Amino acid sequence: MGAMDGETKVALFRVREFDMEKDLAAAEELERRCQVGLCGDAAADENEGGGKRKTKKKKKKGMSLSVEQVGDPLARIRHAPEHVMLVAEYGEEEEMVGMIKACVKMVARGGGKKPASSSSSSSGKRQPPVYVKVACLLGLRVSPSHRRQGIATALVERAEEWCRARGAAHATMATTSSNAASLALFAGRFGYAPFRRPEFLGRPVHAHRLPIPAGHRVFHLPPPLAAAAYARLLPPDSAEFLPADLPQLLAHKLTLGTFVAVESNPPANSEPSFAVLSVWDATRAMRLRVRGAPALLRATLAAVRALDRGAPWMRVPSIPDIFSPFGAYLLYGLRMSGPAGPALLRSLCHHAHNIAGKNPACAVVAADVAPDDPAAAAVPRWRRFSCDEDVWCIKNLSNSGGAEEDDDDWAAPAPPGTVLFVDPREF
Repeated sequence: MGAMDGETKVALFRVREFDMEKDLAAAEELERRCQVGLCGDAAADENEGGGKRKTKKKKKKGMSLSVEQVGDPLARIRHAPEHVMLVAEYGEEEEMVGMIKACVKMVARGGGKKPASSSSSSSGKRQPPVYVKVACLLGLRVSPSHRRQGIATALVERAEEWCRARGAAHATMATTSSNAASLALFAGRFGYAPFRRPEFLGRPVHAHRLPIPAGHRVFHLPPPLAAAAYARLLPPDSAEFLPADLPQLLAHKLTLGTFVAVESNPPANSEPSFAVLSVWDATRAMRLRVRGAPALLRATLAAVRALDRGAPWMRVPSIPDIFSPFGAYLLYGLRMSGPAGPALLRSLCHHAHNIAGKNPACAVVAADVAPDDPAAAAVPRWRRFSCDEDVWCIKNLSNSGGAEEDDDDWAAPAPPGTVLFVDPREF
């Protein structure tokens, strides 16, 4: 991670690089003050980016699903070779009142983009590269007591400056469709454009194993074989945000495995069917919690758990205590093919659920996918544990409004068949 050059002094606060030894306790306290939710990521000035991150709430019950980062504050960006966390200090007491994280990585552009060819060169039209250096801004926090003072603006500007200096051609951030203030900050002031709308599909882990049809077989692929399989299933010219270091992700210690499902006895003369996904253990980096649940619901679920413990032979579908902090397993790289593909993918989701059931810290299995991805319809989910409000926004950092900008408009709708890859390391 490169060092920041100097300091930015604005009014009564300054922006500098995070110091793990000096700032850890203050950063954790700031996170607690800026209560965050599952959907979106910006928590900025109310007149610049709109308060705390909103959760998916039920109007009648007032329930919401929230997420809290635990442990290493750099966990979501540390995997990137170039990353930084900036903090804002206020006054002579140097109180930490804001922070933002950023990383720069190589990802696939997707959308059928090809390297520049002789025909495109002769026509004078520049073709975007298959892989591009992209910045990710996340974890923007401003203390509720110090909003409307330009702190969020200073943090975003400084983060963009840091990313641009390291060659990032684009910057992305995530918020929610209901967070109008956050969209106003990034889309209005900084020129970000709403880009993609991934859906978070979650399902609680039941106390009992989920069935897998006898006609389905599940195999565990070693990382080299998994990387080769994804190279065929997710070519970089058709997969957006596919990380260039995908083999390293598949071999990461928190990737619990890549699994493929096939039919034991496929019908004769039919198209071969299969499904594949990878499982990431996010229990060490984040905790989720259901808030605002009525007392009756809490008591009912507690009674069901007690009944299941006393009479497990009844196989009552009890779920863990979701009103206390719990962890999650994230599914990524979900692909399927053939007429039995959806059923095979559901079997893999059941297999992941059964793996999660062995970890007492895991209470939810979830996936982040694009709503138009055929795999989305095959993923089991609970409505209360799912969210469709996420909005990714993107900005071109390499151009300043010149003629080339139209040739590099990544904010345009993705062509049909383009796969949105959501990296579990940045959840």
